[in-house]
Amino acid sequence: MSIHGKAYIAGAYEHPTRKAVDKSLAQLHAEVAKGALDDAGISHTDVDGYFCAGDAPGLGPINMVDYMGLKPNYIDSTDTGGSSYVVHVEHAAQAIAEGRCKIALITLAGRPASEGMATGTAPRVYNQNAPDVAFEFPFSPVVTNMYAMAAMRHMHEYGTTSEQLAWIRVAASTHAQHNEHAMRREVVTVEDVVNSPMITTPLHRLDCCVISDGGGALVVVHPDIAKQLKRPLVKIRGVASYVKGQDNGDTDLTYTAGRVSGPRAFEEAKVKPSDIKYASIYDSFTITVLLQLEDLGFCEKGKGGPFVSDGNLISGVGKLPFNTDGGGLCNNHPANRGGMTKVIEAVRQLRGEAQEKVQVPNCDIALAHGTGGSIGTRHCSSTLIMERE
Repeated sequence: MSIHGKAYIAGAYEHPTRKAVDKSLAQLHAEVAKGALDDAGISHTDVDGYFCAGDAPGLGPINMVDYMGLKPNYIDSTDTGGSSYVVHVEHAAQAIAEGRCKIALITLAGRPASEGMATGTAPRVYNQNAPDVAFEFPFSPVVTNMYAMAAMRHMHEYGTTSEQLAWIRVAASTHAQHNEHAMRREVVTVEDVVNSPMITTPLHRLDCCVISDGGGALVVVHPDIAKQLKRPLVKIRGVASYVKGQDNGDTDLTYTAGRVSGPRAFEEAKVKPSDIKYASIYDSFTITVLLQLEDLGFCEKGKGGPFVSDGNLISGVGKLPFNTDGGGLCNNHPANRGGMTKVIEAVRQLRGEAQEKVQVPNCDIALAHGTGGSIGTRHCSSTLIMERE
């Protein structure tokens, strides 16, 4: 079922905290929910659909619905890691199109900074019963290693350099300086990035995202409701998701699942990559961004290095302003599920509510893209295209 024009994003809110030592996980979920509902001008008593992922405490929607006093007709707890909350926008739009709900609330929250989580530098198992654990965990794989493998392969195949990857962090930091809530507001140079400590060859410390507490929320509504609200209309034009696995060991590390989700979303939205005025691209690492730019069709495969080093990601300078809030590299990365903040910043851009220094002029079509799991093993990519109506 096509969801083109059948749902709108009416509310968006990002929690200002980056370290919530005085707040519980449930409290963070409730606070971002209130922020997004207030932004939309909707009461929590009107919510009839609720969506969250594995970051929610307890049994996810069961506990959070009770905690927040919601009475939904429809719930969803899909978890695909970093792409979860782009997938949830897709599922919310589908539920609205099918008549299962009219006002969907989506919440994300996490406390990895307060809990001292070594997100990228320690072995991590999502589920002991996962079929891959017995074969992979004895070798102590860590997230950074999985992404470094993809970076090394791309360098081998296409001549990509560390200096080119560094331009992605440079662009993110150029934007983050204007975000009062960003964890890392200092503007960096290519030299700063390549001279920062090596974490896993070829990824340096400044090639890696921050670890933060915080969260965000979205409200997705039926078109009839959207047009009654006193907020700019942000229409969902197209969205698609895809999972890439290891193909029984025949793995090509030079592309992501975005190679499938991107074209499908563009087809549903009836637009081309060249129509996109702003892009929120998942940025767990600089290599994540470069691969996704290629896979989404913003440049040719293997040409990502020259594309980013030409300054194309910098607002006011390049062809494709990206992550104007500073993204996961500089702003925040709550609960290791940064897809939520990608949608929020895209909504801000479409509404003309981004920071003044980075607001893209006449931004009428934007893209948000999330990737969850590991591009070095198995992952899910989800691509969302929105329009200011």
